[in-house]
Amino acid sequence: MANESFIGWMTQIQQTMETALERFLPSADSLPQRLHEAMRYVTLQGGKRVRPLLVFAAGELSGASTENLARAAAAVEMIHAYSLVHDDLPCMDDDVLRRGKPTCHVAFDEATALLVGDALQTLAFELISTPMQGVSPAAQLSLCHTLARASGHGGMAGGQAIDLASVGQQLNLPELEFMHMLKTGALIRAAVMLGAQAGKPLSTAQTEQLDIFAKRIGLAFQVVDDVLDCEADTATLGKTAGKDAANDKPTYVSLMGLAEAKQFARELCAEAFAALEGFGPDADRLKQLADYIVARSF
Repeated sequence: MANESFIGWMTQIQQTMETALERFLPSADSLPQRLHEAMRYVTLQGGKRVRPLLVFAAGELSGASTENLARAAAAVEMIHAYSLVHDDLPCMDDDVLRRGKPTCHVAFDEATALLVGDALQTLAFELISTPMQGVSPAAQLSLCHTLARASGHGGMAGGQAIDLASVGQQLNLPELEFMHMLKTGALIRAAVMLGAQAGKPLSTAQTEQLDIFAKRIGLAFQVVDDVLDCEADTATLGKTAGKDAANDKPTYVSLMGLAEAKQFARELCAEAFAALEGFGPDADRLKQLADYIVARSF
């Protein structure tokens, strides 16, 4: 179970992010009002902010400033929010509920939802490309490159394409892992690396170990999501429960079974912990977050 110190830290970061997102998003009364209202609707007051939490936790390794981390974390969260808006569209997963409220295309309309995704994606890159204090131009370029690779055809978008093509198909474990390394894992991995890149540079060896942690915890996040889709109800999830099974999508639970999927998530968490051994207490928040991610269903 998470300790009080971690819960307090997590609550503080979530509040910091809400304030930052309020500041970075366009105001609802500025033109075009409907688009801006919808952008705020899908981004504010929703979700656990796992990706921003990872940015801030990794930032403790690099000594990054709060402002730099807030900007990087807001960019990641906007990419995530845009992906959810598009994922819920009728041409994709066709869902009506997200974060406990009507999805964007239901609350507004499909055209607005499409534009919201476009606008959030470009705003994310506007944020991440704005010069940060203490970050060199080369490091700033690296930040942009990290987020771009995680978001596009070799990351989240590519994973979503594989997911759509896999409905009703039988995937083996390596194929399923590859899909989720892109669809879910790439943006989680990016969140960790952005936090590390927003401050003082890490050594090559440290960066490699941190990347191992990010890969393992990104995959564990998806495994737990598959478990929750089977075990949790709609009210708990904030989205329609049982959608994967209803749509005949390949999941870790359908491939491995429920007990084995849970054990696999624990093993991934242990491997993530091992990758952080050389960082000492500066990595405590990352370890606590890894525990939190896996403990969502256990």
